[in-house]
Amino acid sequence: MPKQPTDDLLAPLTVVVGQEELLLDRAVAQTTGAARRADPDTDVRDLQPGGLQPGMLSELTSPSLFSERKVIVVRAAQDLAADTVKEVKAYLDDPAPEVMLVLVHAGGAKGKGLLDAAKKAGAREVACPKLTKPAEKLAFVRAEFRVTGRSATEDACKALLDAVGSDLRELASACSQLAADTEGTIDETVVARYYTGRAESSGFQVADLAVTGRTAEALGQLRWALAVGEKPTGIVFALASGVRAIGRVATADRGMRPGDLARELGMPPWKIDRVRQQLRGWSGDGVAAALRAIADADAAVKGGSGDPAYALEQCVVAVSHAARSQR
Repeated sequence: MPKQPTDDLLAPLTVVVGQEELLLDRAVAQTTGAARRADPDTDVRDLQPGGLQPGMLSELTSPSLFSERKVIVVRAAQDLAADTVKEVKAYLDDPAPEVMLVLVHAGGAKGKGLLDAAKKAGAREVACPKLTKPAEKLAFVRAEFRVTGRSATEDACKALLDAVGSDLRELASACSQLAADTEGTIDETVVARYYTGRAESSGFQVADLAVTGRTAEALGQLRWALAVGEKPTGIVFALASGVRAIGRVATADRGMRPGDLARELGMPPWKIDRVRQQLRGWSGDGVAAALRAIADADAAVKGGSGDPAYALEQCVVAVSHAARSQR
C-alpha cells in the first residue's frame, strides 16, 4: 500500500523533480541545510550525474562509526543504470536510519519507474518545472524581491526582466544586488540606473522613451547607449520593434481577451499592457511617419551617412514627435 507523502524537510526520502537548474539546486540546498541545522556533523554526499554506480548505495548508506546523519544526493536519477535502479528500489523498501536520500530527477518518461517507486514510498516531492512563460519569470522576480524583504514596483520587475534576460541565476543575482545596494522602494528608475548599460537592453530603453514622446530623455539615453558601445543598428532595430508593436496592438481586435491577443501577436501579456499604455497620442499617420524615419535611419547607419549618431538623433526626434500626433 502506498505511503502518504510528507512535507518534512528531514524526510528519509526526497525527490526533486524538474529541469530548472536554479530551482533544483535550491531544493537540494534547502534539504541539506535542514539536515545540518538538525545535526551540524551531517555528512553530505552530493553525487553528480553518473556518480552512483552499481553496488555503491549499500556502502554509502551503511551505519557510520560516529552515528552522524547522512544526506545522499543523487543527481540525474533518470539516467541511472538498470542495476543501480534495482538497488535503489530495494533500498526504498528498507531505508537506513539517519540517512536522507535525495533523488534529483528530470521528470518525463525516462526513469519514470524509479520516480513512481519513490512516490509510492511516501517521498517528499519538490517540483522544479522549467519556467518558460514570461508571466512565470515575472512572478519569479517578484518572489525574489519578497525573499529579500524589499518592495519593488511592477514596472521595476518588468524592466529588470527586459534588461537582464530570462536566465534565472542572473535574475536572482540582479534582485539580490539591487536589494543590497539600494534603499527604499525599487522602481523602474533604480533598475535603469543599474542595468540600462547592458547591450541587449539600452536600445530598447531608447525606444520606450521615444514611443511615449519623451524626446529629451530619449536623446539622453541614446547618447549614453552609444557611449557604452551599443551598435547603431541595434538601436534602429529597437525603435522599429517599438513602433511596429504600437501599430500591431492599435489595429488588433479590441474585443479579444488579453491572453488570446498575446498569442495572436506573439507577445507576452505584460508587453501588450505596456504597449497599450504607450498608445495614447499615436495615430495611423504617426505610425507611418515614424516608420519612414526609422527606414531612413536604418539606411544611414548602414553606410548611407557619415554621421550615424546624428541620423539616430533625428530618428528619435521624429518618433517622439509622431508619438504626440494626437495630443
